[in-house]
Amino acid sequence: MEDFHDCLKHQYAHVAIGEFKPGKLGEVQRLYEQAVATYGQGFKGAYLLREAGSDRGISVIFWESIEDMDANQSDGHEAILKKMAPLFAQNPTTAMYEVVSELEPQLQVLKSSSN
Repeated sequence: MEDFHDCLKHQYAHVAIGEFKPGKLGEVQRLYEQAVATYGQGFKGAYLLREAGSDRGISVIFWESIEDMDANQSDGHEAILKKMAPLFAQNPTTAMYEVVSELEPQLQVLKSSSN
């Protein structure tokens, strides 16, 4: 029965949406990658997205659980976030989402015709 309950567990996604000051994306990306590199237990992946032709972006960080996310908030991580804060035009909005559906591409088998 435990296997069945494991199937019902959902990952979580921490989402931050914000706008960077002009010309700061490179520095934001470098600091973002440093912050993500501090993550350990429960970290499932991260994406930093930029709206094409703008300074707006979205960070999506996947976690096994909310507790894992909280446990990864170290002093080193917080120091990196403090360096990143002045690079935003305004404070980003953040939210936590439960991943309720995960779809992966299916492998398509190409059939070659012998005709």
